[in-house]
Amino acid sequence: MTAANTASSLDPIRRRVLQRRIRLVVAITISYNVIEAGIALAAGTVASSAALVGFGLDSIVEVLSAAAIAWQFAAPDPEKRERVALRVIAVSFFALAAYVSVDAGLSLFGVREAEHSQVGIALAAVSLAIMPVLSWFERRTGRELGSASAVADSKQTLLCSYLSAALLAGLLLNSLLGWAWADSVAALVIAGFAAKEGLEAWRGDACPVPVSALTGERAAETGH
Repeated sequence: MTAANTASSLDPIRRRVLQRRIRLVVAITISYNVIEAGIALAAGTVASSAALVGFGLDSIVEVLSAAAIAWQFAAPDPEKRERVALRVIAVSFFALAAYVSVDAGLSLFGVREAEHSQVGIALAAVSLAIMPVLSWFERRTGRELGSASAVADSKQTLLCSYLSAALLAGLLLNSLLGWAWADSVAALVIAGFAAKEGLEAWRGDACPVPVSALTGERAAETGH
């Protein structure tokens, strides 16, 4: 059964319930990313942690990406803004990858050394616990609703949990074993992820879905 058939077979009341759930999880995810970014950037600056700073910047870029897509679909003809929106997203990810790579390189070559960050460890652990749950909830709801866009967005949220795991591993190795280089390795993992996201956006491989489509306020194209 296709996504369109699944959606059309739903009772209207049930559909509205599922749409409200999607709206809730999207709002929670965006709000958490904003809070996560603020804590990560502050803690990363204090500890000179390239991984924490990169993690915070990645959260900001993810929110800015959603804003760019929202701007695109606010126009009467979204396709005319698609190229600009994708370029903005791509450049943001490229800039993030470059900054974090340089910052990690400075640490690896001994220019500066990342300090321990208990706040960062706690943040990474919380994110690792929260993100998979949000991803699972959105994926399950999206499948019942027949929304390909919601399922795709849930996969993006799951990727964030992988970054949280990389960050947590780097911070723990630095804190427990004194391996300062582990922080830089975690930062490079984040930079690699950002570069990959940037390339996909630049090539147009990313599936730009507005929040209104995820929440049911505007129908998403089932072909994406």
